[in-house]
Amino acid sequence: MDTRAASTVDLDALVALEKHCFDSDRISRRQFRHLLTRGHAATFVAEADDGLLGSVVLLFSRGTATARLYSIAVAPEARGRGIARTLIERCEKEAWAQERAWMRLEIRKDNTPSIRLFESLGYRRFGIHIDYYADHMDAWRYEKALDQRLKPRLDRVSWYEQTLEFTCGPACLIMAMQSLDPTTEVSRSLELKLWREATTIFMTSGLGGCGPYGLALAAHRRGFDAEIWVNDEGVQMVDTVRSVEKKEVMALVQADMEQEIAALGIPVHFDVLEPDALEAAFDAGAIPVVLISSWQIYNERSPHWVVVSGFDEHFVYVNDPFVDYEEGETAVDSINMPIGRSQFEQITRYGRKGLRAVVLITRRNEA
Repeated sequence: MDTRAASTVDLDALVALEKHCFDSDRISRRQFRHLLTRGHAATFVAEADDGLLGSVVLLFSRGTATARLYSIAVAPEARGRGIARTLIERCEKEAWAQERAWMRLEIRKDNTPSIRLFESLGYRRFGIHIDYYADHMDAWRYEKALDQRLKPRLDRVSWYEQTLEFTCGPACLIMAMQSLDPTTEVSRSLELKLWREATTIFMTSGLGGCGPYGLALAAHRRGFDAEIWVNDEGVQMVDTVRSVEKKEVMALVQADMEQEIAALGIPVHFDVLEPDALEAAFDAGAIPVVLISSWQIYNERSPHWVVVSGFDEHFVYVNDPFVDYEEGETAVDSINMPIGRSQFEQITRYGRKGLRAVVLITRRNEA
């Protein structure tokens, strides 16, 4: 038996194997073609002299360091020969090569052999999808850390879930403040107060989000020090706003914030805070609130704030205040999300101008 990467030459055999192995929830020929040619995925097959014996499909998250084992199939007559284990191990090696720290997958609750196999390989159960399969069977969610040495300190930053689609910035500020001062009283009322203080009034559409200046000012008013790093001296996040009137309002709001920031002496650096410097600031006690583009993670062209929660040799970890319940996520998916260092530099740019912004929150030195 040999394992190798699949190609479009294997389409007929892959589809035939799906039909041979599953009565429902099959991957179609069109889906396989997409996965093999355009999908953010890897497909491997196991074959012997008598043909294709097994296949596995691995999906890569756009913005995080997580790989998802999407499907695994082994011909019934070939089971018991270690094919599934071999394919899983091949996927783990590929995921690690692609800077993925975790593997995740779903298993039918009634699929006892698969549950035993994955648990024997070190996968742990961490959640459930209700009514997940076509026949309404639930699915257990499993995950595995691909390098057990990756154990950075990840208990320093608290987590808070945003309650509205436009309050990611205030939710991140709550995480930072509570992490620095555990006596901070967390509530939805505080989340909304922070949003009112930090909002740019308008954004790409709907109610306005929050920029780095507003977040820094809101933190300063509550007894924390803030330091702003932004690579653009112009009006922030305005390039995706079409209305001239809205752009004028955003410019006026930012100008007012700039005056208050100057009066309070809040440091503003018109430069990029590179990852190594960001890590040094974190190690020195700061909690970084970082602007990212949600396109690579959620396929939405909107700015989004996250909080850096840790570093190691390969990854930057973030707490994301957003939980994508429509995709079956839970809070576990948003806490200490691993992002490869090269990926992190890609997603921390927003808009056509590539806006990069970080607000470092620290406890105020009263001396």
